[in-house]
Parts: sequence; C-alpha cells; structure tokens
Amino acid sequence: MKRIVSSIGALALAACSGSPGERQPTNEVPASKGATSEAEPPIPPPGTGPNARTPLAEPKGPIDPKSAEAAGQVVQHFGALIEQGRWAEAAKLWGNADGASDFAVQLKRYREVHLEIGELGDMEGAAGSSYVTEPVTFYGKDEIGKAFRRAADVILRRVNDVPGSTDEQRRWHIERIEWASAG
Repeated sequence: MKRIVSSIGALALAACSGSPGERQPTNEVPASKGATSEAEPPIPPPGTGPNARTPLAEPKGPIDPKSAEAAGQVVQHFGALIEQGRWAEAAKLWGNADGASDFAVQLKRYREVHLEIGELGDMEGAAGSSYVTEPVTFYGKDEIGKAFRRAADVILRRVNDVPGSTDEQRRWHIERIEWASAG
C-alpha cells in the first residue's frame, strides 16, 4: 500500500511540474491494482541482453595485405558484388577467369543472391603459397521466387613473396569455391 501511495504522489508531482500538457518522464514504474510483488525488470536497450551479439572489434590499424584478415575482406567484397549483380567485377577477385565464369553461371540462375559469411579459418601454407578457407552460405530466391540456402567453402590463395612472383599473384584471390555436400 505504501508503494501505491508513493507512486501516486510521484505522478501527481510530475503532473504539476512543467507547462500544461507537458508530461515529465519519471523512473517510477506505476504499480498495478492489487500488486504485491516487485515490478518486472525494465526492457534492456537494443543491442544488449541475452540474445545480443558482440560487436566486432574495430581494427587497430590497416590490415596487413598478407594476413588472413585481408583474405576475409576479399570474400566480403565478393559477396557485396554478387548481391549487386556486378559479375564482371566479382570475377576479378578470382585467380582464374574460367573458374569465375563457371561459378557465375551457377549463381546467375538465381533471381536474388546474398552471402552469409562464416568464421575465417587459419592460414595454411604449401609450395610457396598461403591458403585460407572461409565457410559461407549463399541464400536468396531462385528463378520462381522460392527461397534457397546453399553452403560452400571459399578457398583463397596468395603466392608468397617468392622470386619471380607478380603483384597479381601476391594478392589474395579466390582459388575456388566448393559446394558443401548435401547431408
């Protein structure tokens, strides 16, 4: 009963302050009739709470073009280009034009294509090159408007700084995209 009286007093005081028709915000939660328990906790602000995702940390400086993170940026750029239907520009992110063309043919049959990017794998080395694999999911709508989702791995490669290698070979590029087996 004491809580109801103090709530009414706080509301009356708030109503008297300010100009007519202007309502002053209060932190007081009005008690409902016959309520004997504590009020429910306030709703947390957006971006917080048990289902909130932790925001990505901002880079502490420029990304090293030889790093795995730079390879991940190639996948992000590729995803943005295919979502916009900019196939010729997306093809330039590949190491070979035939692989890019074959993959574009597979995706162009969809009316709408988006790319969900997974967690970047560790960098591995072999025969003077570095490789990184990034799992992705292509999703969108097919030619008749039906939703689709299809998982794949994007394998990226760059030639290490070996004598005779070109600038083009030393940039991260898509080596191939392997569709996940249906399982």
